[in-house]
Amino acid sequence: MAFLCVVWLLPVVVVLFNSFKNKLFINLEPFSLPTEQTFIGLENYETAIDKYGFLDSVGWTVFITVGSVAVILICTSMCAWYITRVQNRFTKAVYYLCVFSMVVPFQMVMFTLSLIADRLGLSTPWGIIVIYLGFGAGLAVFMFCGFVKTIPIEIEEAALIDGAGPIRTFFTVVIPIMKPTFISVGILQTMWIWNDFLLPYLVLDTTKYKTISIVIQFMKGSYGRVDMGAIMAALIMAVIPVVVFYLSCQKYIIKGVAAGAVKG
Repeated sequence: MAFLCVVWLLPVVVVLFNSFKNKLFINLEPFSLPTEQTFIGLENYETAIDKYGFLDSVGWTVFITVGSVAVILICTSMCAWYITRVQNRFTKAVYYLCVFSMVVPFQMVMFTLSLIADRLGLSTPWGIIVIYLGFGAGLAVFMFCGFVKTIPIEIEEAALIDGAGPIRTFFTVVIPIMKPTFISVGILQTMWIWNDFLLPYLVLDTTKYKTISIVIQFMKGSYGRVDMGAIMAALIMAVIPVVVFYLSCQKYIIKGVAAGAVKG
């Protein structure tokens, strides 16, 4: 187990060391520690921020990630609750469509998606949230449905007897009970959207909006010119937030997945 941890962490450590080295020595001595000759301090980080607009990309990435995850959680949890509690042909069809969407390769729809997004005016950080909702709904609905089946319906009936309507019952009774799955779905969706490159690159107008992944790609210039120093620094700055977020919430992942796996 310790050996596997070292194998997984080694690339991150190599990138961290290289982010403090002159880009010439990154190519010549990629696995060596920074020395007095190769160490250049925070110069690569300053280049990534000042020259390539890394902070702007962080802002757009945060906006897209937070917005998309919030919309996915609210819409899919309500959908899963309705599907589970209302048993008819329509809800069954919706459920199986959500499950089917999990196995459809993105490459199958990406060109059509790009065309439709452009024609509908979804090539903005606001529009891409709708697209992420479509792609993230399958897994989220599947996990939420599994958990809702474990909630005793008597609890919801008691709320209805007390005068609570369906919306109030959902937000005051169901969501607090769904907290483990809510958090685990949020973590999985956050890590996916934060690190995603292909969907924003296909959909967004990159002349106006760039996510972190797109900015890192743009650091590779024309004629094979690559600013390796800035790329290494940008990778470290991009990884730190999601790693901290994951480590602070990882205990909920297994709990949420296990809770959504019963009564399949």
